[in-house]
Amino acid sequence: MERLQKFLANSGIASRRKCEELIMAGKVKVNGKIVTELGTKIEPGVDQVEYNGQIVKQNEKKVYILLNKPIGYVTTSHDQFNRDTVLDLVKAKERIVPVGRLDMYTSGALILSNDGDFIYKVTHPKHEINKTYTVTVKGIITAEEVQKLRNGVEIENYTTRPAKVKILKTDKDKNQSRLEITIHEGKNRQVRKMCEAIGKKVLALHRSKIGDIGVKDLEIGMWRYLTNKEKEDLLK
Repeated sequence: MERLQKFLANSGIASRRKCEELIMAGKVKVNGKIVTELGTKIEPGVDQVEYNGQIVKQNEKKVYILLNKPIGYVTTSHDQFNRDTVLDLVKAKERIVPVGRLDMYTSGALILSNDGDFIYKVTHPKHEINKTYTVTVKGIITAEEVQKLRNGVEIENYTTRPAKVKILKTDKDKNQSRLEITIHEGKNRQVRKMCEAIGKKVLALHRSKIGDIGVKDLEIGMWRYLTNKEKEDLLK
């Protein structure tokens, strides 16, 4: 027996947390009946599960993909506004979903998978996986402002955890600074809000690495499969 939300996640419908929302919203049927209880268990291969009127089949082959996301694509499986999504870029046979998210105007490293357990472990805060960003901000940043980012700043009544921050370049002619910021939290638009908290507007944002997995050798818009070692290192 397997929990319904885990079965849906392992079938590539969405992350486990999102699948829980779908169940509670009454969008999932088991053997023809709508179920809304998160404790529901099913027998894969015996019980028939439906989502959006389609029978859900368990994915057998697990895939783990790294995408160098371009600006202008939303990180979702389906977009209600019919915008381009990251799944328009990754042409995998399996039904995959994004592991975490990047906002529409942020480029860089994004993992996609159909392994519900992997997605749950990688996105859970307790694993504290580092995410490294290259950030271009308006203005010349000071050592004091860098230290504030390192110590933690308040965003929406929440104080961020200590971050690794270093200045990559300052350009007085353009009145810009480029930073590298490494965090292990996953608050919505966190890096942008951190920079706003010290009075700096973000002009460009790129996630260069997830853990030790980078996209330096992967062109924007291109993707590849993770190696077994990369996958295992993420879960350590």
